Amino acid sequence: MSIQQGFAIWMTGIPASGKSTITRELVKKLEIRGVSVVVLESDDMRKILTPEPTYSQEERDAFYRSLTLIGELITRNGVNVVFDATANKRTYREYAHALIPRFVEVFIQFPLEVCMQRDPKGIYRRAATGKTSTVPGIQSPYEPPLKPDITLDGQNPPEASADTVLDVLKHLLYI
Repeated sequence: MSIQQGFAIWMTGIPASGKSTITRELVKKLEIRGVSVVVLESDDMRKILTPEPTYSQEERDAFYRSLTLIGELITRNGVNVVFDATANKRTYREYAHALIPRFVEVFIQFPLEVCMQRDPKGIYRRAATGKTSTVPGIQSPYEPPLKPDITLDGQNPPEASADTVLDVLKHLLYI
């Protein structure tokens, strides 16, 4: 018996750009359609893969490689995945795209200044006070995708952004 490969969506953008909010809306809309999905959220996965994160470059490389391999394993077994993770280097997302055949990269554009004002997790405040030195877009580079499958304006309502992703999934015949 052959299992159809699941699809993977990678939500990327700088911290506080709306990745998690849009992901929650997307998951709700998929579930209404009877499409189940596993969310691999970077903060939750870090608790498992790097319980005491340093956010060093070596650790980030290992973390995103591991996260991608977990996602690939899940999709290979017919389960759909949403990566809710900044993945500040383009190579992280390109690696996932190379491993997972049914892959959609979603880039959430949002002005840095607005992200810094929103700052729900206090990431930018910690950077400003010197309590961290690795925030993507501030102290570590964030490399936006060169050719994302979808570009969303993070200032649009999350429901509308989720609908845009759904439309692409339908067009690709993933749902």
